[in-house]
Amino acid sequence: MRAEDETEYVAYVRARLPALHRTAYLICGDAHLADDIVQTTLTRLYRYWRRASAADDTDAYVRRILVNAYLDERRRGWFRIRLLPQAPERPAAATPDVAERDGVQDLLAGLPPAQRAVLTLRFLCDLPVAEVASLLNCSTGNVKSHTSRGLAKLRRRLDLETCTDNRAGG
Repeated sequence: MRAEDETEYVAYVRARLPALHRTAYLICGDAHLADDIVQTTLTRLYRYWRRASAADDTDAYVRRILVNAYLDERRRGWFRIRLLPQAPERPAAATPDVAERDGVQDLLAGLPPAQRAVLTLRFLCDLPVAEVASLLNCSTGNVKSHTSRGLAKLRRRLDLETCTDNRAGG
């Protein structure tokens, strides 16, 4: 890679790294796995920087790499799971903001991977249906279907939690 290309690459990564990590985290629901996905994305981006920087929308190009890295990770299967000799320590008590964030993350974690990816790309990244379809290599109807089903599942889970909370409190 030429020095000027490398400078552009580093500047792009510095500017977009937080957004890439946030997107990866919301898609996969695991901070460590999100780190791995972002690292894979950045490695692939480095290899194809000239192509990416020449694209009409570099962010869309990089999001495509990120989604593909996530899907590749999901396809690898159970053999990547590591068993630990003992359970990790529990995190400290959550503040209300953290508790709300954790609740949303738990709700997203209960969705199938495709629905989670669609909802994250549609509502966190604020991408239009057509761009999400392009990123996931599926039809716009499929994106709309995943959006509808994912939101319906989230609503049902929220309704169940509300009903449970009302019964416990009353």
